[in-house]
Amino acid sequence: MPMRRVTLRQLHVFEAVARHLSFSRAAAELHLTQPAVSMQVKSLEAEAGLPLVEQIGKKIHLTEAGRELQARAHAIDHELGAAEEALGAMRGLTQGRLTIGLVSTAKYFAPELLGRFLKAHPGVAVKLEVDNREAMIGLLADNEVDLAVMGRPPQNMATVAEGFAPHPHVIIAPPDHPLAGQRRIPLERLAEETFVIREPGSGTRGLLERLFAEHKLPLKVSMEMASNETIKQAVIAGMGISLLSLHTVGLELATRRLVILDVAGLPIVRKWHVVHLAQKRLSPVAQALKAFLLAEGGRHLAALEAPARRSPRAPARRAHSH
Repeated sequence: MPMRRVTLRQLHVFEAVARHLSFSRAAAELHLTQPAVSMQVKSLEAEAGLPLVEQIGKKIHLTEAGRELQARAHAIDHELGAAEEALGAMRGLTQGRLTIGLVSTAKYFAPELLGRFLKAHPGVAVKLEVDNREAMIGLLADNEVDLAVMGRPPQNMATVAEGFAPHPHVIIAPPDHPLAGQRRIPLERLAEETFVIREPGSGTRGLLERLFAEHKLPLKVSMEMASNETIKQAVIAGMGISLLSLHTVGLELATRRLVILDVAGLPIVRKWHVVHLAQKRLSPVAQALKAFLLAEGGRHLAALEAPARRSPRAPARRAHSH
């Protein structure tokens, strides 16, 4: 059956349903009611002459026709985005749409920076994708984000990565920990402690594992968690110590709910980077945001380190670039 009467809106709605495998989540993303989303999909099925989705129990599944159409709808959405960027280049910086990827640790500072940028460009709409490093690399590879803010850029992908601020990582513990207040604690002593660590795929976890592996030390893990916030609460509760970005613990350090252990050779200092695909044609708005992060990101993050400056710290250990 010819599909000449299919609308871009129907395809856009179906693409969201196919991506989420959920009418309710698609409705939330598109700011529509769930019945409106269902109606658009049913209209599209009528034009296609085939069922596109099927519900088994409480789960939504794509039919073979649905999977075929999902790929086409995604490609059309991508081309429309490219067209919007091209037109945005002709309009200048007055309006546009950006999708920004943040590794989860960056959510502690990036929203405030983005808010300052958006005040200067009120016609710009930003969508944030927040996940761990491994997932962010996948979004970059699939061209799902215009820019990504992350610590260690992808190693096996053609990207442009520019550093804009130091990114220190420290060992945190509750104030009553036996090692709190000691100076120049050997890393070998930390091997006797149990750690609360991030989930597989996290850049912070990878940094800790590499640190212990380089020194041929065992890493004793008591718990794995997918949230920096949950890790901080676990450490406060005495469930273990942890390695976290200094930029995630400013409030807890200021209120003395956590302390930094003075470990020999730490903090480990990496860099925050703004990253995009090497072949990505950045819109004027994306170029402006990148320039803003490079110019303002360092000053903004320096303010987050103020509580830690009042604590004794060992000389910084520079992270390997591999």
